[in-house]
Amino acid sequence: MRRERVIVTGGTGQLGKAFQRVAPDHWDVLACSSSDLNVSHWTSVRDSFATLRPTLVLHCAAATDVDRCEREPEWAYRVNALGSRYVADAARRVHARIVHISTNYVFDGLKPSPYHEFDPPAPISVYGASKLTGEREVMAAGPAMIVRTAWLYGDGRNFVATMRRLMQERDTLSVVSDQTGNPTSTHDLASAVAAVLHVDAPGIYHVVNDGVASWYDWANEIRTILEANVALEPIPGSEYRRDAAPPRNGSMTSLALPALGITMEPWQDALRRHFGQ
Repeated sequence: MRRERVIVTGGTGQLGKAFQRVAPDHWDVLACSSSDLNVSHWTSVRDSFATLRPTLVLHCAAATDVDRCEREPEWAYRVNALGSRYVADAARRVHARIVHISTNYVFDGLKPSPYHEFDPPAPISVYGASKLTGEREVMAAGPAMIVRTAWLYGDGRNFVATMRRLMQERDTLSVVSDQTGNPTSTHDLASAVAAVLHVDAPGIYHVVNDGVASWYDWANEIRTILEANVALEPIPGSEYRRDAAPPRNGSMTSLALPALGITMEPWQDALRRHFGQ
């Protein structure tokens, strides 16, 4: 098997770290932080790719502060849309394959069941709109793998880490119960992407752990695993004030992964594995 020179943008984030951990032996991985590679600076991206000559680009870098995106839309589009254009075009110039990480925020959340790859996007936030534009910029540059995911946790700042800390500090926690999604392990996401890359099948993929949960359901499962002595109070999302509106139904499912024989573990099992159980 030929060796792959792999650039991971956003390489110091939790998903970038997961890609490094699951990398096959034939991957030579260079993880780039935002200080190493400013994706919204064209000449920096172009010249870096021309020098490094990657054969595969895992584009994880993004403006992911959803509320800041709503307050600063130019920043959101500069990173998520223009930055994705630059990364995709630089990859095209060196004939590198590209994987672009996207989000469930490209949907409006009004569908009563999980969204699959062929449901029409309709973002309701600046973050979702900028990420959808990024998807289209990448696909315009040539064949690509677009990976939509949701509710990630791994090595870094995330809901699981926050709940674990708060359950040690407080007696009661209020958690939103009327918004749903798919708690997803970065390890499982990275492994599934590697499997799709192995068969070289570009296109749009929804890559999430199996099953749907609310934030409250997720917190309750964390409490059970940790055997934490904390009370959980379910609250509506309307009580949690935010600048950006999340999709009420942010859950996704995949038609494309099973067609390749790739299955995702139930989110409860992945969560227990995360905690070493």
